[in-house]
Amino acid sequence: MKRNLLRITLLTLTIFFASCEQISTPLKAGADGKTSQAAQQQNYQRLEIPEHSSEEDVVEHIGYTTSYNHTTLVPNWVAYELTQAEAAGELPRDDAFAQDPDVHGRQAELSDYKGSGWDRGHMAPAADMKWSADAMRESFLLSNMCPQDHALNAGSWEKTEKMGRRLAEQYGKVYIVCGPIFGGNQFGTIGANRVSVPDAFFKAFLIESNGEYAAIGFMMENISDKQDFKSSTMPVDDLEKIIGRDLFPNLPDSIENVIEAKIVKKYWGI
Repeated sequence: MKRNLLRITLLTLTIFFASCEQISTPLKAGADGKTSQAAQQQNYQRLEIPEHSSEEDVVEHIGYTTSYNHTTLVPNWVAYELTQAEAAGELPRDDAFAQDPDVHGRQAELSDYKGSGWDRGHMAPAADMKWSADAMRESFLLSNMCPQDHALNAGSWEKTEKMGRRLAEQYGKVYIVCGPIFGGNQFGTIGANRVSVPDAFFKAFLIESNGEYAAIGFMMENISDKQDFKSSTMPVDDLEKIIGRDLFPNLPDSIENVIEAKIVKKYWGI
């Protein structure tokens, strides 16, 4: 019941974001999401980057891009492309948490998290950055962190992270965008800087296989209760209604509208 109430609350709250201009390439796609041979040869750029306004503080790092919110002091979203080679990286975990030197303006501090009872939860996980020492180091910047329940961080959320690496290995690459969801702000803030604690988190995956695209969305509450992995999934269209943001605007509408409307189970292994 608690989960259903949160979903209803989040669906009825409207979050206003300025729209960025969409990149649209003429392309024919059938109802099954298949594209022509010419379309398969297209190289759509930065498919992981969601809709955002020019006013957002977007910072591009080696392994991920983040949009940092100077009011909530957590990212609006974090996005990255993970390739098969990157998913096979073997560098050790860094664990050197720090402020982001490329974020200018008000920012969370390490002291805000200390003794709060909340994890410094990675959006782009360190385990996805084992292919580069610099990418690993930057994954521990606070612009990539949100206050996150420990059981979620080490449980169902970690399952989505492992799923991302599996998809990269299976399809050669996966596009990932994730971030916090604020509904009623039921958990308040932490620390002297009043870092907002998310009510939930979202994640979306986009893959391409033999000229066909597919996408899937996840939403998980920021709580200790065990959350069923499969029931946390939803079509990307539904997720976008909750967060108020277009997640894959750099796809042509003729593809985006098809793949975001449904989940094609054969691609995901869940």
